[in-house]
Amino acid sequence: MANSGGRLLTTTLIVGGCVLLGIVAMILVYREPIKAEKKDPMARNLWVAPDTSQIPKGPEGQLIRYGRDLIARTSYYLGPNGTVAKSTNGMNCQNCHLDAGTRPFGNNYGSVASLYPKFRARSGGLESIEKRVNDCLMRSLHGEPIDSLSPEMRGMIAYFMWLGKDVPKGQPAAGSGLKPMAWLDRAADPTKGKRLYLQKCQVCHGNDGMGLKISEKGPYIYPPLWGDHSFTTAAGLYRISNFARYTLTNMPFGATHEKPVLTEEQSWDIAAFVLSQPRPDKRFKQDWPNILLKPVDHPFGPFADNFSETQHKYGPFGEMVSGKK
Repeated sequence: MANSGGRLLTTTLIVGGCVLLGIVAMILVYREPIKAEKKDPMARNLWVAPDTSQIPKGPEGQLIRYGRDLIARTSYYLGPNGTVAKSTNGMNCQNCHLDAGTRPFGNNYGSVASLYPKFRARSGGLESIEKRVNDCLMRSLHGEPIDSLSPEMRGMIAYFMWLGKDVPKGQPAAGSGLKPMAWLDRAADPTKGKRLYLQKCQVCHGNDGMGLKISEKGPYIYPPLWGDHSFTTAAGLYRISNFARYTLTNMPFGATHEKPVLTEEQSWDIAAFVLSQPRPDKRFKQDWPNILLKPVDHPFGPFADNFSETQHKYGPFGEMVSGKK
């Protein structure tokens, strides 16, 4: 009887333990999370660049890899001490097109293969990839155009085409360009922006905005945001909306489009401060042949309205935007 009682007690404990484990498991499976993380709906189904391990071997692959290296290390080839030409200001293409042009909402190249050639209002005509590349070299890198048949141009184009090989023709890659952002309801403030810059940005770009180099003649670790070696007034980032959107989703270091560090308002003010600083003044008189298509934050006249250059540069933009509708 004692043995029988022991077996009964053992069986009871085993059954009870199983029931308890089952209840715990059900709780773990079916309980709702305490804090559900909010997902950015725009983060779904974003374009992802093909892995570089998929670059083919042989001459085609060599050209693609050369093109990628030109984007990542432009200064090595075309900078002040370039091995191919001494032309540009020392910045790299990927200073504006992050991670060699592959980061979501980091001004990536995902749509180049699918959308070019395309009409661009700035030139008023159909633009080839070659034209777009040379525009960047002249406007952002303050350099000279390169020959369309040069190994450098062919390499960059090979890289762009490989990056976008899976994007349907005529369709943009999700997450290409810059993330949409609402217009600020006041003028962006350079004074507020300066305070924010010193808090959030100077650790990498310097309190003088001159960036950080590996060595005196070496490449930039962090690019200059103003001064003789920064992008010119003809660059796309000289438009405050572009700079603010770029900053919001990518700066300071560690920020992403899903987890920004700055608010939208802070991004506008930092953009206002940075763009108020001196930089190479470069203008192309042939730009915006149809001034009705000129963006409201393009800061140089002539304009199709009566607002000042200052308001076109810093805002507020609400009345100008509504007037273009």
